[in-house]
Amino acid sequence: MKYHQLTAEERYMLAALLWQGHNYSEIARQLGRHRSTVMREVRRNLCNDGGYRAAKAIRRTQARRHQARRKWHFADHHWQMVISLLRLEWSPRQISGWLARHRVFSISHETIYRFIWYDRFYGGTLYLHLRQAGKKWRKRYRSVDLRGVMPGKRHISERPRGAEHRSRVGHWEIDTVIGDRDQHCIVTLVERKTAYTLIGKLKARTTDELNRRVVQLLQGQRRTVRTITADNGTEFHQFREIETRTGARFYFATPHHSWERGLNENTNGLIRQYLPKGQSMAHLTQADCDAIAHRLNTRPRERLGFLTPEQCYESR
Repeated sequence: MKYHQLTAEERYMLAALLWQGHNYSEIARQLGRHRSTVMREVRRNLCNDGGYRAAKAIRRTQARRHQARRKWHFADHHWQMVISLLRLEWSPRQISGWLARHRVFSISHETIYRFIWYDRFYGGTLYLHLRQAGKKWRKRYRSVDLRGVMPGKRHISERPRGAEHRSRVGHWEIDTVIGDRDQHCIVTLVERKTAYTLIGKLKARTTDELNRRVVQLLQGQRRTVRTITADNGTEFHQFREIETRTGARFYFATPHHSWERGLNENTNGLIRQYLPKGQSMAHLTQADCDAIAHRLNTRPRERLGFLTPEQCYESR
């Protein structure tokens, strides 16, 4: 059961009921609280004469909160900076690493997590900006791929070493993310070395629509597109057209081996912070997709030395 401290109004009511001679059980019933909550409140805030006074209990509670924050030894403007970065959906580790790299001030990601849960305990909403983890694992009972065979496709094992070891810019991973029970979806492209992300809105999950948007996204890049790695979805069956128009070579992961495209899968998880599962994408625009991609591309990443994907992609 989640514990919430009493409000100021409840404390005044508690003091009045005690003065009237009610016992803890009766007070708890009238407040809609557990009896132990009432007892704990009275014990923690008893006055020297053994009485309970609401105004004094409120002052003591505020003083304890202030003292708890002082233990972290950070000024208010430091916390305001942390809060502003959290609201950009940066993770505590990204915030900690970025602040240290730019020598703003030093704070551990554990301290930021404690601050977030402290804020949540007192009714704050900073925790809503954290990426939600803990998705249940589901066993796959069917190991046979029934989506058809694509003639002439290249297996991921044939991919160049530069793509495998992320030693050169220009090797991309591709996937689609669908909305809620409709044909509207997005296509995501992630550059393997820099994690630079492109997102395109699709009006339908068809090969023609996907090819049109992918070519449009990649032809707008000044960097060479060397390879594209996809899963075995039927929307990629006409991959030859993308190869012809972009000069890239397509490769395909082993069926049901999502870890072979781990960067793309992780990026799709980040995108779900903005486009939760079960939400329709019918009203999503390309401008919305560009804004989400910009958010992701300007987040510092630990594996990039807390530089942003945009900085790495543009500088190499």
